[in-house]
Amino acid sequence: MKNLFCLLLMIFCMAGRGDNAKVMKSQLAGSWYPADSARLRGQIAGYVSSAGKKKYKNVIALVMPHAGYRFSGKVAGYAVKELVGGKYSRVIIIGPSHYHALVNQISIPDVNAYETPLGKVELDNDFIAKLKNVPSIVSRTEYHGREHSIQIELPWLQYILPGVKVVPLLAGQLDLPTVRKIARVLSALIDKDTLLVVSSDFTHYGRRFGYAPFGENFQTGEKIRELDLKAFAFVQKKDPAGFFKFIDKTGATICGRSGIALLTAMLPENSEAHLLKYGTSAEIAGSGGDSVSYLAAAVTGKWEAMKNRKLVSLKILTPETRRNLLQLARKTIEFYLKEQRVPDVKELGISITPDMNKPLGAFVTLRKKGNLRGCIGNYPRQGVPLYKVVGMMAKAAAFNDHRFSPLEKNELKDVDIEISVLTPPKAVKSWKDIVIDRDGIILRKGWSAAVFLPQVAPEQDWTLEETLSYLARKAGLSWNGWREGAKFEVFQADVFGEK
Repeated sequence: MKNLFCLLLMIFCMAGRGDNAKVMKSQLAGSWYPADSARLRGQIAGYVSSAGKKKYKNVIALVMPHAGYRFSGKVAGYAVKELVGGKYSRVIIIGPSHYHALVNQISIPDVNAYETPLGKVELDNDFIAKLKNVPSIVSRTEYHGREHSIQIELPWLQYILPGVKVVPLLAGQLDLPTVRKIARVLSALIDKDTLLVVSSDFTHYGRRFGYAPFGENFQTGEKIRELDLKAFAFVQKKDPAGFFKFIDKTGATICGRSGIALLTAMLPENSEAHLLKYGTSAEIAGSGGDSVSYLAAAVTGKWEAMKNRKLVSLKILTPETRRNLLQLARKTIEFYLKEQRVPDVKELGISITPDMNKPLGAFVTLRKKGNLRGCIGNYPRQGVPLYKVVGMMAKAAAFNDHRFSPLEKNELKDVDIEISVLTPPKAVKSWKDIVIDRDGIILRKGWSAAVFLPQVAPEQDWTLEETLSYLARKAGLSWNGWREGAKFEVFQADVFGEK
């Protein structure tokens, strides 16, 4: 009953008429910052004034802390100072989800505005509409109500950029492939009038946070600072993979790691990240063995869309053969949904070209609204013609990929089919002989084995070493399990699809 009451209360607070429709009122006033508008404005003005002079022009992004203003305001003021005189039509705020995992997802609330003691902040719903159909972006409005990571930044923006619209992105636990996919989407949409704000505190240190690798001696503070600045160095190097590896290796408790990785993946070559201010809660409240680090940074430069990597696909088949194989794959799935058996090609009314009779291997990949829905393949088998391989693999990808439930009839209209026709695998002496974006890879080590098609690395924007690490994981090995004792084969592919 208590949970039901809270849900009804939240719906009542967010509902309304006219200007009050879909307005999320911030719950932070009176605790995280003053509830009185004049006092709040004065506090922000004081922090911005004490930050000294503005240092940089052409600021495209900020990193800001999100603790209560009493603790992090002095540091945050240095970031906000860099916006003086700036002209932005929108601000994208990426904050971490502290209370919900949101694994490989980002949530945007279904509201029209936030409200703080300084008034309402409108959402840029035209921009948000362009994100609605992006895989991994969802709307979990109920997750945003008590979440402070985005709301804490709003009064700063209202003070320094009155009237600006916001795009609030609540980031869950993102892995590197998801970070790169979302980074590519955002970088294609933002323009010169867009500011990106990453909301993150840095190391949470002490027994309260279960993280105290340096003990509690007088040198602890310096070691925490060194740890935080090493993490920030990966932003400066534009290295999201290195940043994630650093987090995994050190266990650094940086709550906004997903947002920082997104920023790092989006940064154009012309950009430069600058450290503005660093501080800790211990400097304000005394250590007591616990400390939270705060860092302010500005990124200067000019937004550029990320360049798409391209697969080097072979031209093994004729255009007619490609069309026939795609029809064969789709009609095989349709037939199986009705008859529960794989049809003979004659039952589908598809003519067999000479290429379709060649003993070639193939993978069939299904994607539903951009998301993988099944992928199974087979290498060349003596005497088995290509058209039979494609028919069997289409059925297997739709109904026998153990990672997914069997495809249902009402899903097929939303599925796009891609076929990869393979060359025979060849062994290479060293992993360094593998050509990324051209070669498919087979890894074997002991009883373990795994394969990636040639298009996997460019689609995920992985380097060769990252590709081999993920392939090792797929084979059940450790992240670096490919570096010793593994053998590799490569193959190429003619890749074509319905889209």
